[in-house]
Amino acid sequence: MNSLPLPSIIASVLTAFLWGLVATSSLVVGGLLASWWTPGRRTLGVIMAFGAGVLISAVAYELVFEALQLAKLTGFPTLGFFSGAFTFFFADWLIGRMGGSERTAIEATHQSNLVVPLVLAIILDGVPESVVIGLGILQGGTVSAAMLVAVFISNLPEAVAATTGMRSGGWSRTRILSLWLVIAVVCAAASAAGYGLLGNLSPLWLSFVQTFAAGAILMMLANTMIPEAYEHGGKLAGIFLVLGFAACVWVIVLEHVGSG
Repeated sequence: MNSLPLPSIIASVLTAFLWGLVATSSLVVGGLLASWWTPGRRTLGVIMAFGAGVLISAVAYELVFEALQLAKLTGFPTLGFFSGAFTFFFADWLIGRMGGSERTAIEATHQSNLVVPLVLAIILDGVPESVVIGLGILQGGTVSAAMLVAVFISNLPEAVAATTGMRSGGWSRTRILSLWLVIAVVCAAASAAGYGLLGNLSPLWLSFVQTFAAGAILMMLANTMIPEAYEHGGKLAGIFLVLGFAACVWVIVLEHVGSG
């Protein structure tokens, strides 16, 4: 990236920010939906399951597989994967002790005094995904359609669930939507940072960053989205998770066929 002129770098960083904003705009969309409509628990559960399946597929084929190709049989992907997983685990544990452990719980009530841990928890969920969007532009010159779809879909049920809890806690619609907008912008900034700050990394360290994000995302799915999806979606959660996985695979296949 150092060889690029400054205007091109700025344009690329801005592009990463805008694509990150598109991906995380589903937080605002979910907030809008849940501000005016209360979805059934089973409906929200199967949407969560579908989003989890999409993210698992994107992690496997867009992050881990590409990282293994970059790493050339070194241990960088393994190190990154477990580093990301345990970093998320301990950060999530710490935020949980502050009161943000139930940000995706469908029946949770979010009181106003929990706004800081709630925001931190949602940002913790969204930042690894957003950074990867910027990395995708860095590597391929264009945003990964599969990762974009995966982040958009996975954020939607989280926003709906958290908004439902905020409404139960007496939050106003204006405050709820303002919060989601701020979080979406923060995550979009993480996409820009993924491009702007990591552009000089070697392929080995890029593989580390990709698998770090992959480990963090999988830990998030296992600890938050999938348990909620099964609790409220029941056996249908498994079906929709498989459908989400397959849908993302088709997006990846079509993307590579189009670019080839």
